[in-house]
Amino acid sequence: MRNKYNDLIQQTFEWPQDEFALEGDNLLWNGIYLMDIIKQYGTPLKISYLPKISQQIQKAKMLFNVAMAKADYKGKYQYCYCTKSSHFSFVLEEVLKNDVHIETSSAFDINIVETLIAEGKLGKKSYVVCNGFKKPQYIENIVRLFEMGYENTIPVLDNKRELAAYADLLPEGLNKMKVGIRIASEEEPKFEFYTSRLGIGYKDIVAFYQQHIENHPKFELKMLHFFINTGINDTAYYWSELLKCVNVYCDLKKICPSLDSLNIGGGFPIKNSLTFNFDYAYMAEEIIAQVKQLCNSQGIKEPHIFTEFGSYTVGESGATFFSIMDQKKQNDRENWNMIDGSFMTTLPDAWAINKRFILLAINNWEREYERVLLGGLTCDSDDYYNSEQHANAIYLPKIVDGETQYIGFFHTGAYQESVGGYGGIQHCLLPAPKHVVIHEDEEGEIHTRLFAKEQSYKSMLKILGY
Repeated sequence: MRNKYNDLIQQTFEWPQDEFALEGDNLLWNGIYLMDIIKQYGTPLKISYLPKISQQIQKAKMLFNVAMAKADYKGKYQYCYCTKSSHFSFVLEEVLKNDVHIETSSAFDINIVETLIAEGKLGKKSYVVCNGFKKPQYIENIVRLFEMGYENTIPVLDNKRELAAYADLLPEGLNKMKVGIRIASEEEPKFEFYTSRLGIGYKDIVAFYQQHIENHPKFELKMLHFFINTGINDTAYYWSELLKCVNVYCDLKKICPSLDSLNIGGGFPIKNSLTFNFDYAYMAEEIIAQVKQLCNSQGIKEPHIFTEFGSYTVGESGATFFSIMDQKKQNDRENWNMIDGSFMTTLPDAWAINKRFILLAINNWEREYERVLLGGLTCDSDDYYNSEQHANAIYLPKIVDGETQYIGFFHTGAYQESVGGYGGIQHCLLPAPKHVVIHEDEEGEIHTRLFAKEQSYKSMLKILGY
């Protein structure tokens, strides 16, 4: 009878695959023997595997450049990293090894950019695309960066009043500041509202340009920005919104010679299950083909294409490990495996938006499996992970007294730290777990280092004023 956990995985999924494999009855991830990491650092534990970041960037650059070559596309491709997905210094350092650009969302992002400049990691030719509805400090920081000579700093206008704020701060005698305009896309029909709160409406953009930018001595329009919440998917909704955006680009380009870039935002999905199947090459080729065809039909030169990939860049570099502390049999049907952490604080997207992550046992793959529910340590009834989040029932090796079962959630590298309040106050005062960074040296050797210890009670009490 094939009733071992290993049998279940091999019967259910194609196995091994991509970054996952086995050595004995223990899981390997990106060739790393995870039990060695756990034995060294313990659990709960967050991992950042930096080589995956560069792999993702190079993959996207290859996909879009190949697509442009196939279509004889005249514009260039520019990869921007969406910093809000993970602001850690080691992430930005890895990202910038790959000749890419930066997309920002807040005033403090500009402070990070200035630190990278001071460290020689970001040059004056790099684009800094500044998105978001901007508070005064954000606008001041953008202008300061521009005055420092970083003339590829491009504030993307999110509302009609934003331009005047830059005009008030910019001194006379500088080159024109490049600006972009974000289009307020129409949301998917099932959404709770019709039009995105971000950006300027389709019908208002040409008139806004003519009235406020066209003859302004301090500005030139460089970029049109487009993004929809559902991401880049092969749906009628996505293609309809993209073509609306390209039509606006063509209308603007006919009266605006400086406009030469179309920013399609982020939205490449990441692998969230072992059955994940997304044709990245097809989507890149189809985007490029659609843009080229529509521009050519109107006699418009194809724009340079910018993307702002965040989750795609850093998501698959992350993993989070827990131990099963105990099993509680609450009734005849439900076995609760209690982890030594919390989903609400450590993987907040699993709790808040039912986001799926890849869940696998780390050890004991040769043991019989059973169906379980996973419970977190907080006293909140919502601190659990079950089939609703996981898309399937959760099966793990059976618990045996005296032997610790470890589990891993994979591709958790985007947003979880910032949404969860990294290093701050967590629900029920649960401490933030250890955080380990894995990097590769010039010889290809893998090394680990402890980036952050488990949060101490002293740091929490200080935050709380004790």
